[in-house]
Amino acid sequence: MLIYKLLQINPQSLESKSSNKLVITSVAFQDHLMRSLLHPNFSFSDPLMRCRRKAPRNPHAGRGVDKKGLQRQDGRDETEYVLDPAPPPLTLAQKMGLVASPAERLTENEWMQVKARSVQQGDSAQPCAICREEFCLQPQVLLSCSHVFHRACLQAFERFSGRKCCPMCRREQYETRVIHDASRLFRHQCATRIQAYWRGYVARKWYRCLRKTICPKDKRLQRKFFEAKLQELNDSFVRYCHTDTEAFLSDIDRSLSSSRRVFQQLERKSVSEPQENDWDRIQSQVIQRGVWDCPICLTALHSLDLPTEAGTSNHQQHRRTVLLSCSHLFHQLCLEAFEAFTADSRPSCPLCRSVYHKKLI
Repeated sequence: MLIYKLLQINPQSLESKSSNKLVITSVAFQDHLMRSLLHPNFSFSDPLMRCRRKAPRNPHAGRGVDKKGLQRQDGRDETEYVLDPAPPPLTLAQKMGLVASPAERLTENEWMQVKARSVQQGDSAQPCAICREEFCLQPQVLLSCSHVFHRACLQAFERFSGRKCCPMCRREQYETRVIHDASRLFRHQCATRIQAYWRGYVARKWYRCLRKTICPKDKRLQRKFFEAKLQELNDSFVRYCHTDTEAFLSDIDRSLSSSRRVFQQLERKSVSEPQENDWDRIQSQVIQRGVWDCPICLTALHSLDLPTEAGTSNHQQHRRTVLLSCSHLFHQLCLEAFEAFTADSRPSCPLCRSVYHKKLI
C-alpha cells in the first residue's frame, strides 16, 4: 500500500526535495517491474488481486488512428487496420527516462510506404510463404517488414514457434496490418477470365453463323456447305410435315397416280386417226422391219401380201391380222383378248405402250 500511495504523489513536488529522489527512483523501478511481469490489467487497489476487466477480444479494438477505411462500391467492407492491440501506457520509469521506452507505432504514411514496397515486390501476387498456396479471398496480413502472409498461417506460426518473428526476414517485434490487395487482385483475375471466356464464346458463335451464311471458296468446303444446306432443308421439310409420314407418302402416291391418269387421257384425246396415206406409210414400215410373228402368241401372221405356205392350216389362214398406228402387227383375236384383259378404257400397245388406232389387213 505504501508503494501505491507513493505513486499518487506529484513528481514535481518530490523533485524539490533531493532527499526523496532515491525513493522516487526505486518506486519507478518497482512500478515498471510490476507492470512488465504481471498481467497488464492487474489492479493494485484490488485486495483480492483479480483483474477488473478482460482484454478486448475484438481485433478492431485499439487500432486508433491507424485505421484506413476503404469502402468498396458493392457495399463489402474492405477496411485496412492494424491487428496488434494498442500499446500499454508508459510506466513511471519510462516517463522519467530510467528505462528505454518502446518503439513508437508506425504512422499511416509509414504504413503506406511499407505497402508500396510490398506491392513493388509483388508479394500479394505470389503464394503465401508459409503454406505455399494462393491467397484468393482468404484474410491477408502485411507485416511492418513488408512481407505478406495468410492471417491464419501467421497466427499458427507464432503459436508453434513461441515468439513473434517474421518467417521470412526473422525480424522480431513487428507490427501486423490487415490488407485486401490479394483479394482485389484475385477478383480482377476472375473478372478478366470470365470476360475472355465470354469473348471467345461470342467469337465462336459469330464464326459459326458466318460459315452457315457465306459459301467458302474451297471446293471441298463448298461441297460440305451445300450438303449441310440440303440436310437443313430436308430436316425442315420433315419437321413441318404431318406427323403421320406413311399417310403423307400415300397421299403423294395417290396424287401422282391421278396426275398420270389425267396426262394419259389428255394424250389419248390428242391422238388423231391416221388417213389412208398414213396407213400406207405405216405398212411400208412393217415390211421394212420384216417381223411376221405375233408378239402375243408368237405364231406366224397371215397377210394378203404374203404367199401361203403348203403346210399352213386353214385355221391359221383365216386368223386375220391387225395393223396398229404404231406400226406393230398382231392377231385380231390376240389383240382383242389383250384389250379385254386390261382395265383401262383405252388400252395401249403391248410393245411400245402408246395409244393406237387399228386396221384389219
